[in-house]
Amino acid sequence: MHRLRIEAGPFRFEARFEEAAAPKTCAAFRRQMPFESRAVHVRWSGEAVWLPLGDRDFGVGYENATSFPAPDRILLYPGGISETEILLAYGGVRFASKVGQLAGNHFITVTGGLENLAALGRLCLWDGAQPIRFHQAD
Repeated sequence: MHRLRIEAGPFRFEARFEEAAAPKTCAAFRRQMPFESRAVHVRWSGEAVWLPLGDRDFGVGYENATSFPAPDRILLYPGGISETEILLAYGGVRFASKVGQLAGNHFITVTGGLENLAALGRLCLWDGAQPIRFHQAD
């Protein structure tokens, strides 16, 4: 199961797990699927939406970590100096929180529906939190 679908607000995206680069993060997230949350616009990072997950523990450390994800990258910040979160970039991002710059594990890449990433970001910014669901592709 390397491929997955993401439903976010009215949008649908195709994606793939980055198994070779982040195997532990992919396995930990896969065990949580289908994964449902709410996407809200980031406060400090730039053009991205995030899923705040509080003290949720995926049991992983850093692997394939970056602070500057491309607009099709999904990161898992495993917690530490800030809360656990998932970040989906739709434009320019410098991943950060109120405590400063963060790095998250790039473990999913969006491969389909890319033309709707910015629209999802604007929807979260202007209309608020949107439901988001990650599940296995058929």
